[in-house]
This record gives sequence, C-alpha cells and structure tokens, in this order.
Amino acid sequence: QVHLVESGGGSVQAGGSLRLSCTPSEVSRIRYTGWFRQAPGKEREVVASIYQDGTIRYGDSVKGRFTASQDYAKNNLYLQMNSLKPEDTAMYYCAANYRGLDIWGQGTQVTVSS
Repeated sequence: QVHLVESGGGSVQAGGSLRLSCTPSEVSRIRYTGWFRQAPGKEREVVASIYQDGTIRYGDSVKGRFTASQDYAKNNLYLQMNSLKPEDTAMYYCAANYRGLDIWGQGTQVTVSS
C-alpha cells in the first residue's frame, strides 16, 4: 500500500529555517493535498492546503514564512519554513489523495527553541 514518507525535520533555534520533504513510498500517481501539523495536546492544524488547480493556501500562523512547493518530475512535495518560532514546534505531516483515498505519512518532528 502506498504511503508517504516525510523527512527534513529537526531542532533549530528561533529565526532559523528548515525544509521538509515528502515522497511516496513507491512511484504512484498521487495528488498532494497539503501539509499539516500537530503539537502535543493541540488539534491538528492546516499549514498549507493544496487544491486541484494547484492553488496553495496557508494557515494564518505561517503566512509569509512558509512556502509549499511540488516537484512534479520527482513526485515530491516540499515545505520551506523560514523565520521559525517556538510555537511552530510540532509533528509535521504531508497528505495526499491516491485512487480516491486520503493517505498520510508518519510525520517528521520540528522543534524550535527560543
């Protein structure tokens, strides 16, 4: 079964940057639907929603700092995160639609220290 694999998380100081990557476990025709995050004790939050026409909308808390992009040749999804804040600390997940089903990765941890 196809699933997603996130990478690129880590620990960084406030003001720093990280770039997350997301790739399918096997070569498959998938449609990425976005990046999400969840901090301990909090609900899952939309970081970036990707629509079928390619439009990307960002959560208010990350607008102007985060940028999602796709490499269609490699079938990868990325999230460039700049000016990171301690409140960005969370597990980050990518999501996609594959043959009508929503699929997710296991997440990659991002920790931002002040």
